[in-house]
Amino acid sequence: MKKQNLPIIQNDPWLEPYADAIDGRHQAVIEKQKELLGSSDKTLSDFASGYMYFGLHQEGEGWVLREWAPNATAIYLVGPFTYWLEREEFKMKKLDYGIWELHLGREFLAHGDIYKLRVHWEGGSGDRIPAWTTRVVQDESTHIFSAQVWAPTKPYAFKHTQFKPHTDPLLIYECHIGMAQEGEVVGTYREFQDNVLPRVVAQGYNCLQVMAIQEHPYYGSFGYHVSSLFAPSSRFGTPDELKELIDTAHGMGVAVIIDLVHSHAVKNELEGLGNFAGDLNQFFYPGDRRVHKLWDSLCFDYGKNEVVHFLLSNCKYWLEEFKFDGFRFDGVTSMLYLDHGLGEAFTNYDDYYNGNQDDNAITYLTLANQLIHQVNPDAITIAEEVSGMPGLALTFAEGGYGFNYRMAMNIPDYWIKTIKELKDEEWKPSSMFWEVTNRRADERTISYSESHDQALVGDKTIIFRLIDSDMYWHMQKGDETDKVRRGIALHKMINLLTLSTINGGFLNFMGNEFGHPEWVDFPREGNGWSHKYARRQWSLADNENLNYHYLSDFNEAMLQLVRSYPNFQDFKINQIWHDDADQVLAFERNGLLFVFNFSPTSSFTDYGLLVKPGKYAVQLNTDTKAFGGFGFVDDSIEHFTQGDPLYKKEKKEWLKLYLPARSALILKWFK
Repeated sequence: MKKQNLPIIQNDPWLEPYADAIDGRHQAVIEKQKELLGSSDKTLSDFASGYMYFGLHQEGEGWVLREWAPNATAIYLVGPFTYWLEREEFKMKKLDYGIWELHLGREFLAHGDIYKLRVHWEGGSGDRIPAWTTRVVQDESTHIFSAQVWAPTKPYAFKHTQFKPHTDPLLIYECHIGMAQEGEVVGTYREFQDNVLPRVVAQGYNCLQVMAIQEHPYYGSFGYHVSSLFAPSSRFGTPDELKELIDTAHGMGVAVIIDLVHSHAVKNELEGLGNFAGDLNQFFYPGDRRVHKLWDSLCFDYGKNEVVHFLLSNCKYWLEEFKFDGFRFDGVTSMLYLDHGLGEAFTNYDDYYNGNQDDNAITYLTLANQLIHQVNPDAITIAEEVSGMPGLALTFAEGGYGFNYRMAMNIPDYWIKTIKELKDEEWKPSSMFWEVTNRRADERTISYSESHDQALVGDKTIIFRLIDSDMYWHMQKGDETDKVRRGIALHKMINLLTLSTINGGFLNFMGNEFGHPEWVDFPREGNGWSHKYARRQWSLADNENLNYHYLSDFNEAMLQLVRSYPNFQDFKINQIWHDDADQVLAFERNGLLFVFNFSPTSSFTDYGLLVKPGKYAVQLNTDTKAFGGFGFVDDSIEHFTQGDPLYKKEKKEWLKLYLPARSALILKWFK
């Protein structure tokens, strides 16, 4: 009897030739889980509790410190309490399996003390920050990083312990705590909570995706060169202040997910894991696979059980200790492929099953998703993945890797390419519609026009590409140039088309909702360590004399409209019409009709669309004066279809609309 294929193959017969590879990966996860858990009744959640054992903890009337360092020959706890000297009473004891342990009385350490490990190995020694530490601080004068005892007498107590994310649809606000304030400073968790979170809620987003939470030595890395995986960055405040931010967001109906970096780690030896105990490969792949040459960072060894334990425990830690609602896994493409996917075109299915895949990483990612949803069944997991690997956002039972969503990374690339390379007259609605709906039918995606990637120095945001230097001189009302009017109109249309075609969720990077000018450039030597471009100028959106608020107001209106239709992401998309010559696109979703006219010069009177008979009323109009448009359409007019004998059998009638150039309408059908 022929073995039945996994659902992923049943859903996509073109995967049939790769059934053995797909099933092999599936079985590898099952075998690895058995290997990790043994024959006991342990669960993945039980296994991934390393943070409760390793690191520094209060235990009974004292302290216990544990670390994994199999290559070490001796380890001492050092700090101001030892005058940074090695003392016998602070020497750790070696246990089995490379584990080191130290018990101390309560009087030896206090909340706020800084400390390090002085690690010895054959041929060398060095001061190290514990791998499992949950708090790292930097001395303001010496700039040296140290672990810190975090044991407040009154730890933060969560008020909202049963929060469940709203995903109908998921509307994500991608943000960075440090650059979220208007001043040229590093912002804090508390300032974000007080100043930015209310804006996010007012706009209509229901999820924060917070970048740069895991501790990283270099602020300018945007948080992607992580050194201490379990420590929330102290440059933004305390762990309790981060917990309060998350708790406050939950109280306002907003989920909070963390940008999790398990794809690589910083090379630093003093602050990170690069050479923790004289073994360069304790946490990382050996040989040529150790260094990610493009990122100048180190690649975790996902084939080593201790590393899998470390990373899985990290996932559980953030869920349990901080009540994060899930993760956006960074750099998944880099993890999936032995060559990190660099220079690959990924044009056919062979590219996903040709032996260039890191099966260890695939197994780890699948286990991570199983663990996360075991700890919190309502958790959100998103894969930042560009290759299109099939099954990424399918459940394990279906033959997938278990993510809830995958990033639709093709969409921002498409918009940037279109703006850069094509004249406005060459924009083709057929191409746009194909791009924003080009996804695997059985996997949910997060659609977005742009993220932080497009905002970084060296690149440009959509609004800056559209308006460019005119943003500096002509954003005041009444002083708009044609370039400004064009940019405002297209910015709204691009975001509306991207949002209105989602099948999972929508993402916006902080500030882009109002067309934040310029780029993001963190303090560095090349810019004189300036914070000028590492902040958000909220006052631009608040100033009624400037055009920025029009974009913000429109963004809020389109999100509120989508939110008024629960499970909007599940509504079938039916294309009604496209004409590349006219540059007109129309499609329908559950009684909502979306009509776009991308022509820069042609407005159409009585433009006919064959639709379901009935009455149509305008719900949203990009060209209304309230959103910085010309107001050429009277939105109060109700539109009735007109019968045509030729289409009676198809139960369709003509809807005649006035479509101004560079505008879009959403109309609601009434019987």
